[in-house]
Amino acid sequence: MDKIIMFLATGFYSGNLPKAPGTWGSLAALVPWFFMRNLPLPSYLGMVGVVFVVGCVLAGSAEKILDQADAGPIVIDEFVGMFVTLIAAPNHPAAWLLGFLLFRCFDVLKPFPVSWFDQRIHGGFGIMMDDVVAGLYALLSLQILWMIGSKIGG
Repeated sequence: MDKIIMFLATGFYSGNLPKAPGTWGSLAALVPWFFMRNLPLPSYLGMVGVVFVVGCVLAGSAEKILDQADAGPIVIDEFVGMFVTLIAAPNHPAAWLLGFLLFRCFDVLKPFPVSWFDQRIHGGFGIMMDDVVAGLYALLSLQILWMIGSKIGG
């Protein structure tokens, strides 16, 4: 069972890649997202909810297996963060890349309240929540920047 937990919690082992596991996990998240992206919004949000709940359990279990709080290889949180970021993303690769970059920035810089969740809420829920909030910042930024870009670009 530990192998299944670690396979999923590490984002299909993408979190085990050297240097910047969160970045690798965020990139790996684009694969399942690509197949989810055309779901009707209620179904998409339902999938995000399922990944969040399952991710809380997986991340908490992986912490115990690794005997380390919020260990780098645990990247299921990056999956849910990317899924949140790309809710209603424009159907354009540039928008997907911008969403990825924005999410990584907010996940790394941790503006409030991302930092609050990261520092004060522990276990699987805490691991997941800071990335959900970073994803919300990235979602809002992506939508605003894309809207501004489309007005400027005509």
